[in-house]
Amino acid sequence: MILLHGGLASGEMFGPILPALAERHQVIAVDLQGHGRTADIDRPIDIRLMADDISALIDHLTLEKPDVVGYSLGGGVALFTAVKYPEKVGKLVSAAANVRRNAIPADMLAQQAQVNAAAIPFMKDTPMYRLYQRVAPRPEDFGRLLDKMGESMSKDFDYSEEVRGLQVPTLIVAADADMAPPSHYVEVFKLLDGGLRDGGWMGEGRPKGGHALAILPGLTHYNLGTSPLFAAVTLNFLDGQE
Repeated sequence: MILLHGGLASGEMFGPILPALAERHQVIAVDLQGHGRTADIDRPIDIRLMADDISALIDHLTLEKPDVVGYSLGGGVALFTAVKYPEKVGKLVSAAANVRRNAIPADMLAQQAQVNAAAIPFMKDTPMYRLYQRVAPRPEDFGRLLDKMGESMSKDFDYSEEVRGLQVPTLIVAADADMAPPSHYVEVFKLLDGGLRDGGWMGEGRPKGGHALAILPGLTHYNLGTSPLFAAVTLNFLDGQE
């Protein structure tokens, strides 16, 4: 299982659920471009480009169709790894990752617009800042990361057609109080032939590609990735039959 963290975090964010995930799976927790222990390079923060990194990692480690699990920013990277390299991916779990920018409420988009290096003084007491200072190869690059993340989030996007074309079994996960409303993730599931008919006594009406949807109760965008519920639905999906 390749495990991909959220923006401004690192693989360490999954610490609370790693024991459960690793009980029956070899877990490879990646620090994405410019995050955690991975130094930044001269290119934008772009989930499509970081999907190329994950493809290269799969080749480098000679992995045989690993499952790819991502949360938030990592959920987008996981999605595009499966979109661009379906022959290299077993199953996909994309959690708390929005498919259209206009699904995000206006007040949240306004907050995202404030993400830049000028925010460093306000972030020095946050876990994200402290972790970066502790593990990053160039701790002074935190402002550069904020600028790049802000720039990335300012761009419009709609990945509906990419989702519609997914060729690997996919689990869409969201909190019931996520960044976008639950209805958005239901829309994403519909793109995967889900939620369009009764599932049937024998599951004959379920999505043809083996796709599934989980809306997790009592959670938000910010604690979903460390919730035992997230670990439970992920493992249920990955370990279930096709």
